[in-house]
Amino acid sequence: METQTTTHPLAGAAILAAPLMLAACGAGTNDPDQPAARSAGAMADNGQRTTTAASTAQVITDAAASRFLAQASMGASREQIARVKTLGYVGWLDEQFALPLSQSRWDALMASGFGTAANRYLQSGFDACAWRKLITAPDTLRQRVVLALSEILVVGIDGLTGPWRQFGSAAWLDMLEANAFGNYRTLLQGVSLSTAMGEFLSFRGNMKANPTLGSLPDENYARELMQLFTIGLVQLNLDGSPKLANGQPQETYGLADITGLARVFTGWDYDLAGGTTMTPDYRRRPMAAIDKRHETGAKTFLGTTIPAGGSAASDMKAALDTLFAHPNMAPFVGRQLIQRLVTSNPSPAYVARVAAVFNNDGRGVKGNLQAVIKAILLDDEARSPSVAAGAGAGKQREPILRFTAWARAFKVTSTNNAWDIGNTSNPTVRLGQSPLRSPSVFNFFRPGYVPPGSAIANAGLVAPEFQLTNEMTTIGYINFMENMVVRGFADIKPDYSTLLPLADNGALLLAELNTVLAAGQLSDATLALLTPALNSMPYGTEAKRLNRIYAAQVLVLAAPEFIIQH
Repeated sequence: METQTTTHPLAGAAILAAPLMLAACGAGTNDPDQPAARSAGAMADNGQRTTTAASTAQVITDAAASRFLAQASMGASREQIARVKTLGYVGWLDEQFALPLSQSRWDALMASGFGTAANRYLQSGFDACAWRKLITAPDTLRQRVVLALSEILVVGIDGLTGPWRQFGSAAWLDMLEANAFGNYRTLLQGVSLSTAMGEFLSFRGNMKANPTLGSLPDENYARELMQLFTIGLVQLNLDGSPKLANGQPQETYGLADITGLARVFTGWDYDLAGGTTMTPDYRRRPMAAIDKRHETGAKTFLGTTIPAGGSAASDMKAALDTLFAHPNMAPFVGRQLIQRLVTSNPSPAYVARVAAVFNNDGRGVKGNLQAVIKAILLDDEARSPSVAAGAGAGKQREPILRFTAWARAFKVTSTNNAWDIGNTSNPTVRLGQSPLRSPSVFNFFRPGYVPPGSAIANAGLVAPEFQLTNEMTTIGYINFMENMVVRGFADIKPDYSTLLPLADNGALLLAELNTVLAAGQLSDATLALLTPALNSMPYGTEAKRLNRIYAAQVLVLAAPEFIIQH
């Protein structure tokens, strides 16, 4: 069911707010001092910043805690702000790392009755189980990392080909969740054995070459495993900058490497031992090796040769070990995680510090994601107020994170536990983005995207999330959020009880929204613009207070200082 546009009086305010948001992407201006150029991402510095060790000792303000949560969670709330202030940044992270997994998406689908034959070729239930986790799971850091990983290691539900796509997608996210605080090498194993990835990149059922038929192994997974999931297209220094030879970047692999690696990923298919595809159980089992379909000859790629005679399992292990040992792994993956959590344009020094932790967590372990996440979020470039205020700091909040920031702040619930938010991909009346609904393996947006002809481009910055930003998605987002704020949606209901006592005073109401939603980033000029507008609205009754709350939220949610996460 789609959200409908509305004639509610706030729709006018939402439309008027749209130009503010468009200003954030440099529309109509090439001035590098405009919000886009200031906030698309941190510009490179002199490399002297170091990871802060003072985060546990410093006094943390409400705004600082909210800013930390904008990077480390699915959205701030008064309760989480208080928790960060009590525990400190390190203590909060450690508490989040220790939280157990909540009910899996798979179990939620089964509990809601979607495992029946009538749903075998449908996607029924997937959106609900995905949104429920993002909005309500106590391990909010883990959910943020799962979202980040799902946009680096991409599977899209619409690209799955077999039965039980909702269960395949749920199992995929559950696998990412189980490994989000583990080791990246173990995660790569889970990715490579997933039925969802096997379908999405078409290597499930991949067979060894047949000279008689002239057939060769499918190369999709081999190519994207290298390009997108592990080492990238060009050789990198530890700080993420390209290694140059005669002034030119050097490729990490060529066609022969793709062909050689493709021979590794043959002989894998559904594990149907003791069952069939008539029930979804096979969807959460790793794919099984069928060695008679596997290419047993030698396989050469990236300067390594896997000897002939290996099994599908041993060859996969050798291939993933080779990729994991590649020097590109740490800066390539580390930089993208920084982009997803903190800033679109981390300095080379920031990337190098995170990559060093990826290579060695201090105990000689490579790929420890828990250590990498902590390094990203505690780094001076993440925590320093002066860096946050500097030219180009931060990133655009992608639409999913704008929505969950509101939902977490105001304790959104599902009145019947159906979580009927649905697919929010429609850019004209919804968010223009929805969990696990990327149209391709290249994600909703590319890590190196630059809005053409913009202030961001003129400043030499990248702004990945702006690939989703245009006039249509801007208006669609504002209208969708206006409907959510005012009416909720289907069974989705927010709780504004904490805002009602503040609503008669526009300044107090905006101050609370500024802290919880925008991490104190609304400028004095913006507050001076919005406060008289709110104070001009009727007040004194609950209905009038709610109208003020609705108006204030829509305007804050549309403000560039909320849209851009510093």
